Parts: sequence; C-alpha cells; structure tokens
Amino acid sequence: MPQNDDAAITSRRPWRATLRRSLHLFNEFRFEQPDPERFYTAIAEDSVGQLSTYVDIDGGLMLDVGGGPGYFRDAFEASGLTYFSLDADAGELAGMGGDIAERTVLGSGMQLPFRDSCLDVTYSSNVMEHVPQPWTMADEMVRVTKPGGLVFISYTVWFGPWGGHETSPWHYLGGARAARRYRRKHGKDPKNLFGTSMFPVTVKAGLDWAGSQSAAEVLDVIPRYNPWWSHWLLKVPVLRELVTWNLVIVLRKK
Repeated sequence: MPQNDDAAITSRRPWRATLRRSLHLFNEFRFEQPDPERFYTAIAEDSVGQLSTYVDIDGGLMLDVGGGPGYFRDAFEASGLTYFSLDADAGELAGMGGDIAERTVLGSGMQLPFRDSCLDVTYSSNVMEHVPQPWTMADEMVRVTKPGGLVFISYTVWFGPWGGHETSPWHYLGGARAARRYRRKHGKDPKNLFGTSMFPVTVKAGLDWAGSQSAAEVLDVIPRYNPWWSHWLLKVPVLRELVTWNLVIVLRKK
C-alpha cells in the first residue's frame, strides 16, 4: 500500500461529509441498541468511504482495535483489506454468534500484541472512551503502523449528546450519577459503566495528543458525523465539546 500524495487523494474523493450523510448517520443511532447489525453496518460502510479519501485501501493489512463482534469485518474485507480484529472481551468477539472469526486476537488496546511497523492501516471506532488510558492506546496504534501507513482514531466525546451512551443525557450531571439513575430505572447496571468500562474523553484531549506526538503526520482532526461546513467549530473551546459528538483523528506514520 504505497503512500499517496495530495493529488492522488483528491482525485478519488467520492466520499463527502454532507448534511444528508449526517442526518442518515444520526438516524442510525436510534438502532444501536435494538438493531446493532443495522447500526454498525452503516457506520462500517461509511468508514470505508472515509478511509479511501486518505489511502488506497485495496490490498493492505488492517488492524481494527476494539473490533467487537465483527460488523466491520465484511465492509473492510469487501474493500480489499486483510482484516485483523482485536478486542479485550471474548464475549464481544462472539457477539454475532457462531465461532470467532480467523485473524481475531484477544488482547489490550493499550498494549497491542503486534510488532512495530507491521500494518498498513490501524483503525479504531468508538473504543477510546472505553479504556482507562486512551492516549496510550493511540500511541500503540501509531507504533504498529508501517511508515507511510494510516492511523484512523474515532471516539465518542464525553460532553457530546451521546457521551454517556445508554445513560445519556444524564451523564451531563455526572457519570456515576447517570449510572445510578439507569440502575434504578432498569434494575441492572448499564453495559457501559462509568469508571469501569466508560471514561470521559474530550475534544481538547484529542487535539492535545495529536499536536504533541511526533511519530506521525496529522492529516485531519474532524467531527466524524458533522457536515464539512461545520468543522470550524473545532476551533471554539467549550462549544466544540458539545457539538462534535464524535472526533476523528487521522494520521500518516512517518
């Protein structure tokens, strides 16, 4: 998978962050709990299009950090990538039923069991908010990527509307308080338990990490689901935390 110059990237930009796309993806969020296959398939297909604007993804080796039950596998393999998935939870990996797929690894995103510079693409979608040391995981993703390879990190912003996941919007009153309310209402803990399997990750933290690391060139830092004309909001402190919803950091390994 050769490194691409700006002209090559621009010449194959079928994907665009339009308002219509944003409305479609926000609509799909309604189905994350009742129909996860529908929701994650939509996100996976959109991710393939988004990745293709940065790199030729046909024929490369890819690691999906926190790949879960495999909804992303079909979309990425159809694009021509050889797909490896890693998750810390064996139950998540088997979530679609049946046997765990080949090229699936059980391990920690904060200590990836891969050697340095061995992958063309490292990808993570909505995982950073579920690990206690998210920027250690980001460093690890850069470490295992080949020079010229792509790192794509996407995470749910804590102060966004969905920051508390199924406990939203009560997370605005505090993660622990939102979890207690969920427990009272549903008689069980939320799947994403604050302080254990869900942690507050901000836009500022992502911008600070991207600007401080030196192993990769930053290609983009953008709101994942917002239309392109709203990207200027990332320049506005406080407001960016509320309207970004999900932040994407795209890097090319030096």
